[in-house]
Amino acid sequence: MTNELIEADAPVETALSNYGADNIQVLEGLEAVRKRPSMYIGDVGTRGLHHLIWEVVDNSIDEALAGFCDKISVTINPDNSITVQDNGRGIPTGINTKMGVSALQVVMTVLHAGGKFDKDNYKVSGGLHGVGVSCVNALSTDLRVEVRREGQIFEQEYKIGYPQYPVRLIGETEESGTTVHFKPDASIFNETVYKYDTVAGRLRELAYLNKGIHVFLKDLRELDENGQPLREDDFFSEGGLVEFVQYLDQTRPALDGMKPVYMESTKGSTPVQVALVYNYEAGENVLSYVNNINTHEGGTHVQGFRSALTRVLKNYADKNPGVLPKNSGKVTFSGEDFRKGLTAVISVKVQEPQFEGQTKTKLGNQDVVSAVSQAMADLLETWLEENPNTAKGIVKKVLVSAQARIAADLAYKRIMTERKDFMGGMGLPGKLADCSDTDPEKCELYLVEGDSAGGTAKQGRNRAFQAILPLRGKILNVEKAMEHRIYENEEIKNIWTALGIRLEKKDDETVMNLDKLRYHKIIIMTDADVDGSHIRTLILTLFYRNMKALIDNGYIYIAQPPLYLVKKGKEERYCWTEAQREAAVRELAGSGREENVGVQRYKGLGEMNAEQLWSTTMNPDTRTLKIVTVESAADADHVFSTLMGDEVAPRREFIERNAKYARVDV
Repeated sequence: MTNELIEADAPVETALSNYGADNIQVLEGLEAVRKRPSMYIGDVGTRGLHHLIWEVVDNSIDEALAGFCDKISVTINPDNSITVQDNGRGIPTGINTKMGVSALQVVMTVLHAGGKFDKDNYKVSGGLHGVGVSCVNALSTDLRVEVRREGQIFEQEYKIGYPQYPVRLIGETEESGTTVHFKPDASIFNETVYKYDTVAGRLRELAYLNKGIHVFLKDLRELDENGQPLREDDFFSEGGLVEFVQYLDQTRPALDGMKPVYMESTKGSTPVQVALVYNYEAGENVLSYVNNINTHEGGTHVQGFRSALTRVLKNYADKNPGVLPKNSGKVTFSGEDFRKGLTAVISVKVQEPQFEGQTKTKLGNQDVVSAVSQAMADLLETWLEENPNTAKGIVKKVLVSAQARIAADLAYKRIMTERKDFMGGMGLPGKLADCSDTDPEKCELYLVEGDSAGGTAKQGRNRAFQAILPLRGKILNVEKAMEHRIYENEEIKNIWTALGIRLEKKDDETVMNLDKLRYHKIIIMTDADVDGSHIRTLILTLFYRNMKALIDNGYIYIAQPPLYLVKKGKEERYCWTEAQREAAVRELAGSGREENVGVQRYKGLGEMNAEQLWSTTMNPDTRTLKIVTVESAADADHVFSTLMGDEVAPRREFIERNAKYARVDV
């Protein structure tokens, strides 16, 4: 019996015999970062690329929090390298007795090394793990750091994290601060082009969160005729969070002319800052930060804020029954009702924050719940008593929100009632051409503009894993609509039903349950014209405002149909950009005339046959998809409210400011 087992498992035994002590690898220095970069910066795509900037800038912001820095500049260089400069104290350059080399070299090349662990130097910090700038160094082909400190200038250069020489003295100065210049390693990142708007969004946030600090941004990739940057900004805020809230609500009329409320207090060792304002809309927009880090998933500080807001406003309404209209009847309020139409920014400083991972998206410190709740409750109670007219308006708004929620709940329940057993193939939208596979991780749903393009997509798809849902015309603009109308809209009902998602109550909040989600790729496929762009924006607004969990989990994509077909004889080239079109024309023309090369501009999906649509846009082996992510919640909210809201003036200003980047067919 034993001999039979040994013989049967011989290949495994051979593998085991080769697995010895020498097979255990020890990654030294920064090798671990290069081996598994996503563990340290999230991913190796656009988000991870920009995260390199945040890690360096966070060091400068920490100097500002410590009171030693008021100017930070970020430059995007022509080769997409980055330069970050501040006027802080400068990284220490003396010899670290434990490591035997300059402290600057230790900071730049050793993980979990830095001054953030010493609370005498940094009371609070975003980069508490001590892996930030050393990770940037490891993931850059070239990095140079210059330190201006104690009247002297020092420098050191690195290549993929390795010092090229010891820290050296190169001059004298009366200034202080640190400059870091780095170029991301193209062999690590699948995207190496920095997005100005993404960088600007984060730096704008930092300026609001740290009032009195100038944060400069300059893009040297595009210059005017005088050699000056076409895009540059100086982000500076005197009002801090109050101005942040005003920026967020720029396109929304404030409730009864309400001015932003600013509250600041310290409970225990936790400074708490909150600014809030109510508007006439139905959405909730709460941004939260811990030590300047945007906590996208909230956490205990948001929990404390919501608890205090609900408790204080409910108590105020109970103590002042006259604030509610006499005909309001008996309405049972939910915690959500007190947050509809609310825009708020919460910023706390925590000495030892407990985040979920290095990406820092959710705060877990339980003591922060009571710190924020107590601070908020005391200050908000006082403000309500001192501003009775505005307080009355807020309570009336809460009543309207409660009535709208009840109507929306009824509309949603009707959808759920109409939905039958998916397993039997019943209850799905009639226009949905479903796929045969039932594994959500393998399945894709294409949301296609129009019945015509939907028909072509149905013919060209792979029926095993690709489902097609044609959408008729332009769906409801959820930015302007009452909540119950959203669930009553036929096209939106079809999307809800096809996806299989449902809503449920959790901790006095409506959350989206994705357990029954039927597709893990939801692909928006619209025409490459103005109408197609508008429809895509309407669908994205729906997902961002009402199904944001789908975006947060990386399930939303945008299809990229080709813009051109370049053809000469039997040779064809599909092109997605103007540069590709020009290159294809030159290639096919050869030594002949470019006028003899035919160029077809695709403005609609219907201009392609099923085979062309499959090969260019739907075939997983050849297509290009753009995943939809939210780099800055503040900027995303601002763009959606600007483009899809009621206010015309901000939309006109946005169009005028961005017209030079638009692609228009005439």
